[in-house]
This record gives sequence, structure tokens and C-alpha cells, in this order.
Amino acid sequence: MSLLDVSIVNVAIPSMQSGLHTSAGTIQWVVSGYALAFGLTLVAGGRLGDAHGRRLLMLIGLAGFTVSSAAVGLAPNAELVVLARLAQGATAGLLTPQNSGLIQQLFRGAERGRAFGVFGFTVSSASALGPVLGGLIIAAAGEENGWRWLFLINVPIGLVAAVAVLRLVPKRPRPTEPADNRIDVPGALLLGATVLCLLYPVVRVEGGARWPLVLLAGVPLFAWGFVRWERRTAERGHPPLLDLGLLRRLPGYLNGLLVGTLYFTGYTGLLLVISIYLQEGQGLTPLQTGLLLMPFAVGSAVAAPVAGRFVTDVGRGLTVAALSVMLLGMVLVALLAPGRDPLWPWLLPTLLLTGLGGGAVVSPNITLTLAEVPPRMGGAAGGALQTGQRIGSSIGAAVLVTVYQVSVGTTSDGAALRIALLTGAAIIVAALAMAVRAWRQARVLAATG
Repeated sequence: MSLLDVSIVNVAIPSMQSGLHTSAGTIQWVVSGYALAFGLTLVAGGRLGDAHGRRLLMLIGLAGFTVSSAAVGLAPNAELVVLARLAQGATAGLLTPQNSGLIQQLFRGAERGRAFGVFGFTVSSASALGPVLGGLIIAAAGEENGWRWLFLINVPIGLVAAVAVLRLVPKRPRPTEPADNRIDVPGALLLGATVLCLLYPVVRVEGGARWPLVLLAGVPLFAWGFVRWERRTAERGHPPLLDLGLLRRLPGYLNGLLVGTLYFTGYTGLLLVISIYLQEGQGLTPLQTGLLLMPFAVGSAVAAPVAGRFVTDVGRGLTVAALSVMLLGMVLVALLAPGRDPLWPWLLPTLLLTGLGGGAVVSPNITLTLAEVPPRMGGAAGGALQTGQRIGSSIGAAVLVTVYQVSVGTTSDGAALRIALLTGAAIIVAALAMAVRAWRQARVLAATG
């Protein structure tokens, strides 16, 4: 639910603007505000799960997410929709990191790879299926208020999921010795300020504002303060929000963090820009748009569990191969699809290839990135990994949409789409370079160890 609600609104923007009788800038906050609040709470949510039990935090996050989803769907005006979306994003940040933390806690070796394969399948398919499901729901419920059902449908799903958590997720084991479960509040505030100074300008630039860019100056300042505080906290023997020693002791964790961030930067903007092109440039409905994007979801759904099954044996070479396939697919989409009539013979197979590559990136990267992280830090470490993904998603959407909109003003829709997609491909090249670096490091360690 939390990841579907990132992408499902992409096809609903025209419907929401019409139904709420508001500006495009306000509706942009419905999309971006969720991502902002989501990114702000992920690491803190993971650390709370590490300290107080992942089952408890899953139930709290799920309850908050379900209630705030109902509030979005029932809100009478745009201002309350935005506020409810912010609450929805914040509770998603409490809920989501518990998944990777539980997998760290419950599985080992090849079983963990398969478990992360299922998790990667969920991440890939949820993100890619969002536009399809959004289009279907709006088509069934009507353009005027159909967007409300995108959120109201979370209520029954959330209730069923709560029962499943109560029945299936194990309770926190009773500690054998006293544990320090204090939460590093100053660290959480410093990290939150860092993420805010990075994400807020990004989401405002999408709406056309330029003055928030000055906040980017706060990113290195608050990041420096966070690093200093976390080191000081660890030296005092208190539990830090995030053990920064992971970055120094486990080079694979840092590399995986960068690969995941760059991958989501290129991939999220890809689907969003194509969605805008199909609806605004080609005049397609939300349902038609969602169906044309479906091959990416199918490819991701097929590749993710298969990659999870083999990642333990193949290692980081699998991520390199998957990113290479995805890059090839993106370039083919950019070169073959824009401006074609009919479009589907060119778009469907190239998006399928892109999805096959993309689906095989997520689960192996998560598995390998968290492979050596102690289970006691699994929630916070997984939350940091997903924070990178949320930051990448927000930046990627802003960059590619801005490139597309600027290019539309000087050239045709098809040429603008091609330029935006090749920009996304360049970002995937950077992710591939980091994956190759991690692969080489792993081979050197294996040869010397």
C-alpha cells in the first residue's frame, strides 16, 4: 500500500485537479508531500522498530496509514487532502522499514535472498502497477470523484493486513539482558533537517518555485551536524539513530545505498514522464496509459523473485547484468517509441525489457546491501536504504519532468520525451558504474579473503 500510493496518483492528477477545483501547484503537493513526509520518517521508523519491536511499529504505522487514507478520500477540499497526504506519508515511513528489518531478523543465507526476492517483487510490482490500478479505478468510479477511491480502497486492505500482522508476525522476543532502547531524538531531528533541505526544494521546483533552492545550502551543514552527533552518541555508549560505522566497516552497504538511490532516480522519472506524455501529448485516458505501462510491471514481477533466488550464488554480478539490461531497454524506448503512430508495438516490448532489468535490480541490491548488517540494526539500516530510494524517486521525478517540460517548449512532444528518457538513462549509467565498482571490490575481497 505504501509504495502503491507513491505511483498510483500519477495518472490521477488531472482527475484530482478537476474534482477539487484547484491549481496544478496544489495538486503537486498531493504527490510530492507524500514523498517528502515518507522520506523524513523512514530511518526514525526503522530505529523505533529495532528498539521497541517491529510488530508493534507495523501495527501503529498500519493504523495511521489506514486512517489517513480514509481522510484523504473523504476530505472536502484540497487543503485537507494535502494535510492528510502528509500524515499518510509519515505513517508509511513508520510501517515500511519494518519489512526489511523482519527479513534481517528471521532469515539467513539463501533463504534471506529468496525472502528479499519476494520483497523486491513487491517493491517493483507495486511501483509499476500503480498507474494501471489508478487508471482502472478512475475508469470504474468516474473522472470527477474516482480519485477518492484510490485512497478509500486502502481502508479494507489495511484492516485485513492488520489481522494478518497480528496472526503472522512474531512478537518481539523477551531480551535476555537489559537493552538501551532510548531513541536518538537529536540525531533524528538533524537527519530530518538534512532530508528536508534536500527534498523540499526538489518538490517545490516541480511546481515552478525557485526560492526554496536556497535551502540546499543546509544539506551539508545539517549532514555534518548529524555525522558529528552520531559519532559522539556512539562514543558515549548510547544507541545512535544510525550506526555510521556501517559505512566504514561495510563498503558493500555504502555502495548498495548509492546504487539503490541512483536506480530509483532514473526509474521513477521514466514512468512518470511517459505517463505525462501519453495523457497530455497523446490524449490517452488514465486507463489506456496504465495499460501501456503494464509491461514494465509484468517484467518487474517476473524478474524480481527469480533474481532473489539466484543472488546468493551469483553475487553482485547479477546487479551489474540487470542494470545493463535495464539501460538497454531505456535507450530502446527513447529511440523507438516517441512520435510513433501506433505507439504500442514499439512501447510494449521495450518497456517489458526495461522491466525485466529493473525488477532484477531491487531484490539483489537489497539482499547484498544488508547482507552483513547486524539484525539489531536491520530496521534503521533498511530505513536508510529506503530513504535513499525515496530521495532518488523525488529527485528523478523532478529532474525528468523538468527536462520534459522545458523541452516541450522548444520542440515536439516526442522529441521532448526522448530527451527526458535519455537523461534518465544517463542516471542509470551512474548506477551501473557504482554497481561495477561494488562488484570489483567484492571480487578483490573474495580473492584475498
